Amino acid sequence: LRYGESEANVLDIATSKETREDTPRPVLVFVTGDTFTGDIAAPDLSREMQDQAMCFAARNGMVGIRVNYRLAPAASWPAGATDVAAALSWIHGNIDLFNGDKREIVAIGYGAGAFHIASLLAHPELQNERNEVAAVVLVSGIYRIGKDASDSEKAYFGTDASQYDKRSVFPGILNVDAPILLAWAANDPAGLVTQGETLKKTLCGAG
Repeated sequence: LRYGESEANVLDIATSKETREDTPRPVLVFVTGDTFTGDIAAPDLSREMQDQAMCFAARNGMVGIRVNYRLAPAASWPAGATDVAAALSWIHGNIDLFNGDKREIVAIGYGAGAFHIASLLAHPELQNERNEVAAVVLVSGIYRIGKDASDSEKAYFGTDASQYDKRSVFPGILNVDAPILLAWAANDPAGLVTQGETLKKTLCGAG
């Protein structure tokens, strides 16, 4: 379904026939992306994992939504976050058609998707009136880039390193009221592990 003007602004919805007529169901919103430019080492495997997550939601009494968004270099910062904002706004306005409960939206971000969700929550100026979520899951994300940014990161954030801190999730992420589940994998690259540990330390240190 289309949620915005770009051809990339589409989302997929997974639900089950058994959940359409009883009480509204929680909504899992998946925003994924191995890189900011969409480069994936194993695209078929990545898509299969996303499909499994969507089916898991539908089979367990939830509504699963996969959000596709614009990619760098055609779309640079903050396009990813504003696309997520537009998708959430669409979900708030339409999820009742799929028996979803807009009061129980959990946004799950992986990789670049984790940054886009965190960035939206950390920057109020990117939000609109219908971006509320009940909780957030951030998996293997990049939350602040530095001078050693990869080509994919530079394609999204730009080449002016003086702007990187302003475009990170700090310090705005500390003002988020929704519960945050933070995760990374044991075999993630060292840089991703450091990103997760830094965000964890910052959040816990802020109480």
